[in-house]
Amino acid sequence: MESFKPTQMQYHVTRENGTEPPFSNLYWKNHDAGLYLDIYTGDILFRSSDKFDSACGWPSFSRPANPASIRELPDTSHGMVRTEVRSVSSDSHLGHVFDDGPSPGGTRYCINSAAVRFVPRNECTAVFAAGCFWGTEAYFFRIPGVLTATAGYTGGSRERPSYEHVCTGTTGHAEAVLIEFDPARVSYRDLVRHLFRMHDPTTLNRQGNDIGTQYRSAVFVLDSEQERIASGVRAALERSGCFSGPVVTEITPFGTFWPAEEYHQQYLEKHPGGYCHVNLALASKPLEPL
Repeated sequence: MESFKPTQMQYHVTRENGTEPPFSNLYWKNHDAGLYLDIYTGDILFRSSDKFDSACGWPSFSRPANPASIRELPDTSHGMVRTEVRSVSSDSHLGHVFDDGPSPGGTRYCINSAAVRFVPRNECTAVFAAGCFWGTEAYFFRIPGVLTATAGYTGGSRERPSYEHVCTGTTGHAEAVLIEFDPARVSYRDLVRHLFRMHDPTTLNRQGNDIGTQYRSAVFVLDSEQERIASGVRAALERSGCFSGPVVTEITPFGTFWPAEEYHQQYLEKHPGGYCHVNLALASKPLEPL
């Protein structure tokens, strides 16, 4: 983020390869679920699911969120031989990696709190269903501020469902997309507005050529704030008269998300001519006033 102005400690750590004091930094004892983002670019660097207590006094992670987001360099400063960890997107110094971490990887990424920004899970995650997840995933991945978009299944009763199971229409699951985003760059409210723009929320259990409960329109909310926002957007759109019929989009609590098979992930990137019920060009256009 171009407007970001680091504090003195953040600058010292990220630009002067410094180290913050142990045991008195912001995140070393943080156990909340969420993402750790680059303070300059907002890219995902680490996840809370990979964080563990190492008693070293700094946040410790068993692996990066995406190996391509960091680079490791030899560091012989201060009379020691270590491996430095830097962010690819901002070229920031993050910390060091050691080989005394937990199994199975055995690595410990010792990271300065000053180099990252933590965002709680319910403030950086959205889960939507809008018909076939190929087009839904591709649409949201094009929105600036969206960090990841994963196709999967949610809202049903069967554990670890396969595509074949969901296609029977008996599992209760919807084809859905779990979106991770940087709230400093795009708001949850705007993502909900995009959802209502990119599909037809007035058709029950159908989008395009796809028919069945697995293709229903739904917002799966993580907390009461998301429910308030989603309900407010839906109500405002209904009052506006912009749809030809009643909105049937469900707003329901989020449960378990099961990622779809790998061949479904980024399907339209792998198969540019594949079926898509979504006008992907809309993702780059400004939202209409509401």
